[in-house]
Amino acid sequence: MVRVEGVGEVTDADFGFEVLSGERPVLVQFTAEWCGPCRQLAPVLGEIAREQADRLKVVQLDVDRNPGTTTAYGVLSTPTLMVFRDGEPVWQTVGARAKGRLVRDLEGAGVL
Repeated sequence: MVRVEGVGEVTDADFGFEVLSGERPVLVQFTAEWCGPCRQLAPVLGEIAREQADRLKVVQLDVDRNPGTTTAYGVLSTPTLMVFRDGEPVWQTVGARAKGRLVRDLEGAGVL
């Protein structure tokens, strides 16, 4: 998993606290060390995390080290991006994308 400034890491153990009980919407990147598109997406998520820090929390979850959460939300491909609001998933997509497109998608979904 590529560590990015401004993007936190969550695990099966703290997913409930860090993601489901948050006051702001949380964008979760389901990722893996071996995932090339995940590495491409990491800097994009870092930029969004910094620019939208007051409106959106951004975190990563390693699918190989956290199979419980990965299975619970039916994640089959990486990178999967999922937004949680009030403890529920409200938006998701699979695959890397450019920052502009991701921001437009999040705005269209009412997340930003």
